[in-house]
Amino acid sequence: MRIDLKYLFTTLALCGVVSFSLAQVEGEEDEEDYSMYDNLDFADGEAKRFCSSKIKGLSPAKLISIGYDVQGAQTLTAGSFAGPLDALGQSQVLSPAETRNIDFSHGLRVAANIPVISRNNIIVQLGANHWSHTYEYSEPAATVLPVDLHQVLEQDGLQTTGINTTVFKPFNEKSFVIFQGSMDVNGNYNWSNFQSPRYATYSAALIWGQRPRDNKQWGVGLSRTYRAGELDYIPVFLFNWTSTGGKWGTELLLPARGHVRYTFNPRSMLFAGFELEGQSYRLNNNLNVDWYGTDFVELRRSELRFRLVYERSIYNFIWISAQAGYRVNYLFDLDQLDGGDEFFRGFFGDQPYFAINELSNTPYFNISINLVSP
Repeated sequence: MRIDLKYLFTTLALCGVVSFSLAQVEGEEDEEDYSMYDNLDFADGEAKRFCSSKIKGLSPAKLISIGYDVQGAQTLTAGSFAGPLDALGQSQVLSPAETRNIDFSHGLRVAANIPVISRNNIIVQLGANHWSHTYEYSEPAATVLPVDLHQVLEQDGLQTTGINTTVFKPFNEKSFVIFQGSMDVNGNYNWSNFQSPRYATYSAALIWGQRPRDNKQWGVGLSRTYRAGELDYIPVFLFNWTSTGGKWGTELLLPARGHVRYTFNPRSMLFAGFELEGQSYRLNNNLNVDWYGTDFVELRRSELRFRLVYERSIYNFIWISAQAGYRVNYLFDLDQLDGGDEFFRGFFGDQPYFAINELSNTPYFNISINLVSP
C-alpha cells in the first residue's frame, strides 16, 4: 500500500493546530481573575466571638446523677435546751443533754442538670435534686425528753428537695458572668406529708470571671448560702486550671469546694480535696413533742468532707464516681427563729442557739452513676 507523505504531514499539522487551540481555550478557563473578589469579606469576618464555659481538661459536667452516701459510726450528744431568761438574765435549762450512738447513717442522692438554652452567647441550665439521710441508732432512747432530737432523727431522718438554675453569659472571648440560684425544701418530712414551700431556703451566687487561655479560668463574686448551716453572705473565688501537659489541674470554687485533679487519660481522673456541705432543716412536730412555745425550730447542719474521688467512663458518656474520705462536723445545732431575724444572723451570726449539739466525726463513702455532657 502506497502512503502519500505529503498528505500525512498535512493531516498531522492540522491535528496539532486543533489540539493547541483546545489547550489554549482550556487554559484560559483555568486562569480565574481573582481581582473581582477584592471588595468581598468572609461571612463571619465581623461575627462576635465568645469564650466557652469550659477549659481544656476540665472534668465533664454531670447531667444526671444517681448515688448513695454512707457515713460510719458516730456519736450524737443532743444538748440541753435553753428556755426563757430568768430574773438574772440567764437562760433556763429545760431538759438535760443525752448522748446516743449511731451505727451509721445513709441516704439516696439524685440530681439532674439539663441545658435548656445552649448558644454561643448564653447557656442556661435547669436542675432538680433530692437527697435523703437516715440515722440508724444502736439502741433505743435511754430517756424520754420533752424535746428529743434523737427521736426526730431516728423516726424521720432528713430530706432535701430542690430546684436550681445556672446561667453562663459570656461578653467576649475572655470575660463572662455566672449566676447560680436554687430553692430547697429541707426538713424531716416525707412524700405523703410534704413540707410547705414557704419554709424553703434560697441560695444564689454571682461570679464575674476571665478565661485568658484555653486551659485557665478564674472569677470572683458574692454568694448567699446555707452551706455553713445557717444563712451567710460570703465572697467566692473560682479557679479552674489545667497544666500544659494536661495531667494536672485544679477545680476550685472556694469556700464551697476545692480539688486537685490528676488525669490518667480523658476517660479516667483522680481528685483530692474537700467540699463544704450544709443546709438548714425545719423540724416538723411529727411526734407531738413540746417545742416550748415555738413553732419554728430548725437544725443547722454543716460538715466538711475531706476526700479522694475517682471518676471513670464505663461506656461512652456514662461515668462512675467513687469517693471516700472523712466527714468533719462543723455545725449541728438547733435554732429558734422568727421572720426577719434570719437576715441579720446571715451578716452578724451572734444570736444564741436554742440547743448546742455535738456530733462526732466519721469516715464516709459515696458512689454514683452519672450521665455526663459530651
